[in-house]
Amino acid sequence: MPARLIDARPTFDPQGWMAELPAMDLFGALLFQVVGQQLSVAATRRTLGHIEVLFGGRLPSPAELLEVSPESLRQAGLSWRKVATLRDLAEHLSDGRLDPDVLSKLPDGEVIAALTAIPGIGPWTARGALILALRREDVVLPGDLALRKAIQRAYEFDHLPSQAEILAIAEKWRPYRSVATSYLFSAAFDGPDSPSGAAGTAERSNDSDNH
Repeated sequence: MPARLIDARPTFDPQGWMAELPAMDLFGALLFQVVGQQLSVAATRRTLGHIEVLFGGRLPSPAELLEVSPESLRQAGLSWRKVATLRDLAEHLSDGRLDPDVLSKLPDGEVIAALTAIPGIGPWTARGALILALRREDVVLPGDLALRKAIQRAYEFDHLPSQAEILAIAEKWRPYRSVATSYLFSAAFDGPDSPSGAAGTAERSNDSDNH
């Protein structure tokens, strides 16, 4: 990662942006990621707000989500595919097929494998949950469009880097790829041509999550 990004932000807290999000356990982080598939951060937050209203001002537990009708979730702004994914995930967490305590002790790759066994949860969604809920330090989201744009700007590429190029570049950031990613997002959103804040219009995308 270009050293100038670090030098320009001596007091930058790489996890500070998470303080702007609702408190999230593993299910909440996955819900956030599923909601945000193919949406801007602004649209994601609007939908999360509708979901919070549905559950008394907070994100639901798996059991609580299963207690409401699919139609209510659809009216909150979720597509039917996302409703099905979240209900499937909630069932796995409620009946013990997925145990957050067990997952929290597994290596990143095994957590990703367990989560992506659920249709509608792909690597981008799982990796995001690793960062948000499990606070893993060495995670990168190569399919995230905002990250690809941030790297294009920081490295002065004349093209939007591919996912393979992102992974190759990020090898140099080990074992703190999550931290490097945060710096790049910060640089992108703080620039003179940036959108209005990190929660504004950053595009979030990973085609491989649609399976």
